Amino acid sequence: MRYALLSDIHANLEALDAVLADIDARGDVDAVYHLGDLVGYSSNPNAVVDRLRARGVAGIAGNYDSTVATAYRHCGCKSESARQEELAHISFQYTRAAVTADTRAYLAALPFSLDLRPLGGHAAGPRLVLVHGTPTLNTVYFTADRSDDFCRKMAATVGLTAGDLLAFGHTHRPWHRTVDGIHFLNTGSVGRPKDGDWRAGYVVVTLGDAPAQVEFVRVPYDLEATVEGVRAAGLPKEFGAFLRSGGTSTS
Repeated sequence: MRYALLSDIHANLEALDAVLADIDARGDVDAVYHLGDLVGYSSNPNAVVDRLRARGVAGIAGNYDSTVATAYRHCGCKSESARQEELAHISFQYTRAAVTADTRAYLAALPFSLDLRPLGGHAAGPRLVLVHGTPTLNTVYFTADRSDDFCRKMAATVGLTAGDLLAFGHTHRPWHRTVDGIHFLNTGSVGRPKDGDWRAGYVVVTLGDAPAQVEFVRVPYDLEATVEGVRAAGLPKEFGAFLRSGGTSTS
């Protein structure tokens, strides 16, 4: 099976549409899943959810999705400065006000995780487990500098063994490594990358009888249309600068 994995779209419809078009053009993807954080920071939360629902793209709840759905006190995002904290609250309040009742109900119904079996549940074989942050909480950041022991602990939480793959997002920075034969994969971000590359990112995973293969894909999109949407929605100008810089802007 070949899976396309999308995470952290963050209401960026132009980036999502570019990624879906790229997946369609490939013609070699068997299934598409999202890893959460569909909303927040950009201006099209409802359209993003509608697009995924129309395409039948299943997935899981990111911290932004579950906090918006439950009217939590904040988005569960990590801030590195007082201004970032202020911007996070502005985004959260905008998103909570912008989502429709239908979108909120969809976000509330998203599962915490998914356990995929490319060879079918009737036979032994590799597993692909999808979470947003970690198998324990969708707010915990699984960064590339985490220790091997941390990776082992996360794998043990969901019973992974050699040949299995744990995929997640949340940090907006793509990476892949193997510990004890178990694959740990951060799928990066479709709509709000933080690795210095403004282009939308997703991952194609091939998993089945052969060892797992991971392909990182970057796709250009109409960035200025997204930035204009952010401006027109009255969201802070820092959000547009952040997108243009691929997350290297400090705000």
